[in-house]
Amino acid sequence: MRVLSRLLLSACLSLSALALPLLAAEPAHALDNGLARTPPMGWNSWDTFGCNATEQIVKDTADFMAASGLRDAGYQYLTIDDCWMSRTRDSSGNLLPDPQKYPDGLATLAAYVHGKGLKFGVYESPTYHTCQGFPGSLGHEQQDARTIAGWGVDFLKYDNCLASDPNQRVGDEKLPLQTRDGWMRDALAATGRPVVLSLSLQPAAQGETPWVWGKSVANMWRIDGDRDASFAGLTRLIHTDLDKSQYAGPGGWNDIDMLETGNYSSAANNPVQRLSYDQEKTELSAAAVLAAPLISGADLRTAAAAGSSGYPISQQDLSVYLNRDVIAVDQDSLGQQGTALSTAGGLDVLRRPLAGGDVAVALINETSAPAVVSTTASAVGLPASSSGYALNDLWAHSTSVSADGAISATVPAGGTVLYRVAARPVTSGTATKLVSASSGRCLDAWNNQTAPGTKIEIWDCAGGANQTWSFTSNGDLRTYNGTQCLGGAGGSLAWGTSVVIQPCDGSAAQKWRLNADGSITTPSQYGLCLDVTGGNLPSGNVNGTTVEVYGCNGGANQRWTAQ
Repeated sequence: MRVLSRLLLSACLSLSALALPLLAAEPAHALDNGLARTPPMGWNSWDTFGCNATEQIVKDTADFMAASGLRDAGYQYLTIDDCWMSRTRDSSGNLLPDPQKYPDGLATLAAYVHGKGLKFGVYESPTYHTCQGFPGSLGHEQQDARTIAGWGVDFLKYDNCLASDPNQRVGDEKLPLQTRDGWMRDALAATGRPVVLSLSLQPAAQGETPWVWGKSVANMWRIDGDRDASFAGLTRLIHTDLDKSQYAGPGGWNDIDMLETGNYSSAANNPVQRLSYDQEKTELSAAAVLAAPLISGADLRTAAAAGSSGYPISQQDLSVYLNRDVIAVDQDSLGQQGTALSTAGGLDVLRRPLAGGDVAVALINETSAPAVVSTTASAVGLPASSSGYALNDLWAHSTSVSADGAISATVPAGGTVLYRVAARPVTSGTATKLVSASSGRCLDAWNNQTAPGTKIEIWDCAGGANQTWSFTSNGDLRTYNGTQCLGGAGGSLAWGTSVVIQPCDGSAAQKWRLNADGSITTPSQYGLCLDVTGGNLPSGNVNGTTVEVYGCNGGANQRWTAQ
């Protein structure tokens, strides 16, 4: 039995100080539950209600999330935090909902939440007791996993509250957190129900580094202690997360704690603290660039439901949560967390690469006065573009053009300007060189030949007519002053076909598109990329290497810069 094995393991721990490092280094089972491919979004009860959340509050919140547009914008998980259960288990050791707070039981409440098109979550801890002294799951993992799965739970917030003095911990509470969390991971998997596992420990206070091992156990993990509704609490967590991007990605995310937009209370129980409107926009912008879960801690009820005892969310606060352009950055399918380019003097530049080649750029002003925050397209990783760059301001909902690649804005105190930046496509008819990202060499018609069927290769850039290309409005890619077109040998653009120059005939085998990520793709019926043959190999990229069409894979040998 596992209980006996745990007792034996605990005895071994007491016999050798070397046992803990050995346990911590045991091979981790990779979490592969297919969930949280993008950061989870939703709501948690704790910041607003603490131990006072009730069945009616949860229903009112579900009603509001469904009716207000939050659900449709992606906020889907609705989670009740600590204190939802009775102080003791039943005679069979099962968890019991508090009958006063949840008279209809959690299965019925989960069904109500599901009926609103949302998902339901609860809280527990891998210790003997939760933070508020309710029964923890340590020693009951399989039983508790079966219980919550049977209720229809979709999300488990799993804390690490050691209710007793840490120096007096006994038995399994001495085991590494990764081990204890792993037991719940395995127990949830055994139920067959898809349940997002969220680790809510406080690493700074407990000496843990969950970002290092978290992805083998959970779908998200806290990176620091609780935050409150202050701007200082937000910026602390932003900076704490900036060096942890390598650990996040589809299936597992660094968690900067709950969003405080619209929240008048705090973890410190201070009802007068709250973020300004500009700071609220900074919160969602930074969370999006950091690929953080978007879990609101605000009172998401109507004014009528909240009554005189609550602070229902305002329409202005709601508009922040509902900015779909910013949400799209957070939920970007590439799943690459952003990083900092600079953080000097409270003026921060954060960047996040996005699927398709765009880059999200956050210009953040942490100071108390307006300030100019600047960077460049080159600095954020965009390719050179002779046509300039499109700057889509995701809060102003406006687009401007930067001809020279400058990215700059006057940012209000505590505010953020969030741009989605893309290299503009080459203007139709503009003659340009096409430079391969893998070699720095140019797309070249062999030996300055103009005969139909002349092979296309890469060669040192010299600026001749055989290296000058222009995209036309109908999708042709022309050279030799527009007299010849790039096409597939034999009139085909099938996978692996070499490209050549041909008399322009308007056929599908001569159509191309330069994309924001630098790829040059064929028409949709082919869906292939212009590729330096073998350019992803050490032997590739030399003068004379032929060019073909090949399945798009994002390699440097499939990216081109118009210069």
